[in-house]
Amino acid sequence: MSLPAATLPNNVTYLRPHPDELLGQHLLDIIQRRQLHALFQPIVHMQSGEIIAYEGLIRGPSDSPLHSPLNLFRVARANKLSREVEYLCRRIVLERFAELQLPGKLFLNVSPDSLVRQQDGTQGETLGYIHEFGLNPANVIIELTENQPTYDYALMRQAVLHYRNMGFQIAIDDLGEGFSSLRLWSELRPEYVKIDMHFIQGIEHDPVKLQFVRSIQEIADKSNTLVIAEGIEKAAELLVLRDLGVAYGQGYHLGRPHAHPAKALPAEVVKVLGRNGVAVYPQRAAERNAVSIRKLLHDVAAVPPSMNNNDVYEIFMADPKLMIIPVVDRGRPLGLVSRFDMIDHFARPYQRELYGKKPCTLFMDAKPIIADVDTSLQELSCRMAESDAHHLFNGFIITEDGSYAGMGTGHDLMREITQMQINAARYANPLTQLPGNVPINEHIDRLLESGTRFWVCYVDLDHFKPFNDVYGYRRGDDVIQLTGHILAKHGDRNRDFVGHIGGDDFVILFQSEDWEARCQAVLGDFSTAIADFYSNEDRERGGYISEDRQGKKVFYSLMSLSVGVIRVEPRQYYSHHQIAASAAEAKKQAKKIHGNSLFLDRRLQMQGA
Repeated sequence: MSLPAATLPNNVTYLRPHPDELLGQHLLDIIQRRQLHALFQPIVHMQSGEIIAYEGLIRGPSDSPLHSPLNLFRVARANKLSREVEYLCRRIVLERFAELQLPGKLFLNVSPDSLVRQQDGTQGETLGYIHEFGLNPANVIIELTENQPTYDYALMRQAVLHYRNMGFQIAIDDLGEGFSSLRLWSELRPEYVKIDMHFIQGIEHDPVKLQFVRSIQEIADKSNTLVIAEGIEKAAELLVLRDLGVAYGQGYHLGRPHAHPAKALPAEVVKVLGRNGVAVYPQRAAERNAVSIRKLLHDVAAVPPSMNNNDVYEIFMADPKLMIIPVVDRGRPLGLVSRFDMIDHFARPYQRELYGKKPCTLFMDAKPIIADVDTSLQELSCRMAESDAHHLFNGFIITEDGSYAGMGTGHDLMREITQMQINAARYANPLTQLPGNVPINEHIDRLLESGTRFWVCYVDLDHFKPFNDVYGYRRGDDVIQLTGHILAKHGDRNRDFVGHIGGDDFVILFQSEDWEARCQAVLGDFSTAIADFYSNEDRERGGYISEDRQGKKVFYSLMSLSVGVIRVEPRQYYSHHQIAASAAEAKKQAKKIHGNSLFLDRRLQMQGA
């Protein structure tokens, strides 16, 4: 391909070669002079920290625009040199791997197009290289790298079978990123799959990425496939992946690509992998405005505004369960006719005779609640709460693109809102966004299964109810949020789990050995911050007067925190139920101490000794 002709001053024209053509000549020179070199990046066993394999990578000359493999293969495709470049890469990687005598297996990058190419007898070249360099096909994994869509799956299966018959195993690269990697997994049943680094990096803070990897791991377990997580750059990512059961890892945190790679992991990485305990999984936040009222839609036949009251009355009489009839004019909702309003009017003397043949709009509620199908349950609930009480009974009209779609009932709305609140409290408290009871219990069970020592701190606010009575629930919510913020601030987010049991009760599950200093910091911050929530007068006298549960006037001091602590040794407890009971007893003892208090139940320690 060439660019348009350029005109010289003397009217001589010439054609400027396309940049890829110039680079193509450069690439031919690189191929002829074998100016490619191999790098190797370790692949690590996530439980033992042992290097079990290396991925062979290729680079062009360091001073060349083709140093990057992306540019190298792009120019190769543009100049129809892909086959020559790929086979040279394989030979150089295999030769260098043998020279370095690296332990374990070699992951050898092969494009699907190259894998299925069946001309010129080239399908035996890779095996020939392996024998030439004294390698064993059983120690070479063909890693399929996608740079273009794969459509001929039958041919792919045939090619994979051919390579397997020669003793090779198969891996799929960049699962979740490529054009058809999931389909390839299903079709080829590889021994290994590599999860793309997008789903790995930041997994310790992203519940969606966590769920993606967990789902892939579950599929892998059922299909006898080993998972390799690519792009690991932090210890926190490493520990989450280890706890998810991912078999192998690869990334800069474990080892960068190098011409002379290490044969063992750095000591600090091995130490992290060998550390007891569990990673803190990211938790999903409480769902807000996520569910629409579409799920509340009921198909209720509407009547036109011209229909008279006698006919509407007969519709009600024919269906004893029908409570509301919407009135709609050419798709536009006008109002609602209530069964009880209709019967009430007709029960009065002469009302039916006077109004029976009048239009039904006469008895219609002309100001119903109307909401689009995409309105959230929470938004509609707020509208209902701010409206007159009869709307809760009458229900609401649901529209789609402005036209009548159906009806929703107040009962259904309240049921869904209540269920959402229950679910939110179980998984994530909507006020503090901290994990609720289900993830708390799951984390405790993971800690118990790991056989590590940890500390359970049950945190409770003292005198919270009378504060609510005097200062109001909105101010009380502010105190709850403050408490959650302080607790989260003083925990190690990668090791310590902070949960909101409900109300003014919290829990911290410490793996940090300095748990006591962290708790004291919590008490100090709370003592300083809580004073701002009181009036100057109450702050100066150190409390306020309110009624107790028996209605007597009582002086209450400023709010404080009580923290009951138990230390959990391996095999001391067997369920989160047992731990909850012991932690509640420790909290009870802490609340007997005046002011901000920290109580460690040493009786339980002695029993477990």
